[in-house]
Amino acid sequence: MRLQHATWQEVEAYLARETGIIVPIGSTEQHGPNGLVGTDAICPETVAWEVGKRHGVLVAPTQNLGMAQHHLAFPGTISLRPSTLIAVLRDTVLSLSRHGFTHVFFLNGHGGNIATMSAAFAEVYAERSLQQAPGSELHLTTNNWFAGPRVRELAEALYSDAEGTHATASEVALSWFARPEAVKQVEMSPRIAPRGSAQCDADEFRRRFPDGRMGSDPSLASIEHGKRFFEASVDDVWEAYRTFSGRE
Repeated sequence: MRLQHATWQEVEAYLARETGIIVPIGSTEQHGPNGLVGTDAICPETVAWEVGKRHGVLVAPTQNLGMAQHHLAFPGTISLRPSTLIAVLRDTVLSLSRHGFTHVFFLNGHGGNIATMSAAFAEVYAERSLQQAPGSELHLTTNNWFAGPRVRELAEALYSDAEGTHATASEVALSWFARPEAVKQVEMSPRIAPRGSAQCDADEFRRRFPDGRMGSDPSLASIEHGKRFFEASVDDVWEAYRTFSGRE
């Protein structure tokens, strides 16, 4: 069930039986020579939609813009400042909480969002804690689709050290499974990209990683691999959501 495809009456009926929701969040940023700019939003959105479909969980609209300043030297990247993303997440959570949602499960596709999301959660909890009157129940969590045990095991088996940390073979494969019409076949040079830190400004990032990849060889990706990552992640995410929400 997708929030944007529901009426308010349907959302009200959902809340009468369940108060958890999945919010996909990603980024709009470069993903190397064969990765889609929308990869980090496409991947969690695709997984969230399937979890919602299989298990009757409400899924919110995807937050497509994230904290991606280190990719801004590559055309197509759109980044929010950390303070902007904190404000967006705060308002998202408070809106959902006002309606009675008590368990907000952010399914994340971009490692660069993690620190900012933690700060946003801290802001929300601090605001509620400083109120004189006790507020309603509210639980927030971040789950990274790419970090689940089944996904990590599969990535290690398929790609080993060629998986890398950005423009990875696994995320490219999953995005291709979701958008097969957008597959790009590109030869990588060098085959495995340089490794290093993304803690830098945009120009320095491009000097360190000239084609946008970090330690990866996404030419190994395929739609068939993407289907396997899809199934693995759906299982990982459902297990994590069920534990978080207390749903039987």
